[in-house]
Amino acid sequence: MADPVGGGGRLCGVGEDGGTVGATAVVADLARAVREVEAAAGPRWVWGGTEEVYPGLLDRGGVRVARCHDVKLVESLLLGQEGRHGRPRSLGAAWARLHGLQEPPDAPETGADDQPVLFAADRHHLPPGTDALTALVEVHAAQQRRIAASEGQDRMRLLCAAESAGALAAVEMGRDGLPWSARAHDEVLTALLGPRPAGGARPARLNELAQRIQDALGRPVNPDSPAQLLPAFARVGVPLASTRSHELRKVEHPAAELLLRYKELSRIHAAHGWAWREAWVRDGRFRPEYVVGGVVSGRWATRGGGALQIPRPLRAAVVADPGHLLVVADAGQLEPRVLAAMSGDQGLARAAAGGDLYTAVARDAFSGDRPRAKIALLAAMYGQTSGEAGQLLAVMRRRFPVALALVEAAARTGEAGGVVRSQLGRTSPAPSADRFVDESADPADGASPDRTAARSWGRFTRNFVVQASAADWALAMLAALRRELAAIGPAPRLVFFQHDEVVVHTPADLAPAVETAVAAAADEARRLVFGATPVPFPLETHAVERYADAK
Repeated sequence: MADPVGGGGRLCGVGEDGGTVGATAVVADLARAVREVEAAAGPRWVWGGTEEVYPGLLDRGGVRVARCHDVKLVESLLLGQEGRHGRPRSLGAAWARLHGLQEPPDAPETGADDQPVLFAADRHHLPPGTDALTALVEVHAAQQRRIAASEGQDRMRLLCAAESAGALAAVEMGRDGLPWSARAHDEVLTALLGPRPAGGARPARLNELAQRIQDALGRPVNPDSPAQLLPAFARVGVPLASTRSHELRKVEHPAAELLLRYKELSRIHAAHGWAWREAWVRDGRFRPEYVVGGVVSGRWATRGGGALQIPRPLRAAVVADPGHLLVVADAGQLEPRVLAAMSGDQGLARAAAGGDLYTAVARDAFSGDRPRAKIALLAAMYGQTSGEAGQLLAVMRRRFPVALALVEAAARTGEAGGVVRSQLGRTSPAPSADRFVDESADPADGASPDRTAARSWGRFTRNFVVQASAADWALAMLAALRRELAAIGPAPRLVFFQHDEVVVHTPADLAPAVETAVAAAADEARRLVFGATPVPFPLETHAVERYADAK
């Protein structure tokens, strides 16, 4: 257990029950002390928040630890399981709940009128005079008791460990960074947009498209302004509900196709253009700030930088260092495989074991029509019932009844206002009136607003059990891969993670060992999360010099 103070800090041991073991040690150089204890004992470190402590250890001494218990992340998981989503999760908030006191907000530390809130005394949001290490010990011990009392405590313990391991990986990846070639980036942007414009001007390619859009609509119009575009399209006989891409794709008019291309290139310019590189790429590395568990399903988010949405053309800018390769590993068809493993549906498990799951389902249920099989599987997981998807779902119910029963039971639970859980116990939030309302519902179908909202929430819980369980597997795989890479040596570095994909930057001669490590991590995660399932979770790997070459 560690509590940093400047460059130093305090360390104390804790037992399995959370109680302290031995005396507290005050150290002047926390990084050095942690390195020594890590080498000697390899403990599971307990601290208030990985993103608060671990960067300092990496920056001051390059200290990498194998395991930790992140109190903030674990608190969030436990609050969710206890039906208290959205409550503050800082150490101070957890300590306050433990002592029956008013809970402080996580941030900001002052109110809207700059009046101090209850706990504004330190970074933990603890009240003045409260010892941070004592509070950490108390909260950790209470969390251990709550985990032991939770439904499926072994799975919850695994989820807490995987979530905490993810936090370690997130900080490490932000520090190591994804190799990024400014030269290659310039080449891609210039090919797509034209030369870099001066100041904040619009690139030449966007100017050209803007002019062509105006010509096609027969009047001056700003392609960035829906207020101008909607009436302009209406005047040429094309009424639009919005200028969103999915609406434009339904339109057969030259201006619609041009506007779609303009929007695509404009997003690249704004989200990953030259200004983005100046803000996020340093010393030849893209260094995103990952937010572990940033989505209720357990998927990650980022604080700016768009790391989880790198456009495919920009992947050509991700270039390995000389003498190195990028081992890119992608878990294809992850969510359908998760559904097969969770449900235990023998037919879907057999399909998953045959390689391409969609092809196998097509052969078994849709006369070899792979596109229809894919639509049917996605409709099963996402609750799509309109058009052809409704007919295909009927086939799915007959051929794969156990799998469909699982997601449909989750949907009914959500419609009734209940919560569902992932394979390891991550809990969905309870519905509220202002969340997940189905804006596409047709009032003409006779459904009341309450019923429409219930159906929408049912679709959310239907997918939650699958998507959150996929996040469980991905986190367990990430934790196993960190350990496997550490066994190879310090050179291979995990530099990117995106839902079902990882990238490892490694010396070229170690690439085969890294590919073996990736396969071992995927299989370990399968066994840990789903037990003795016959469903494989293969990670397709490519050792390449450029990220773009992996596809």
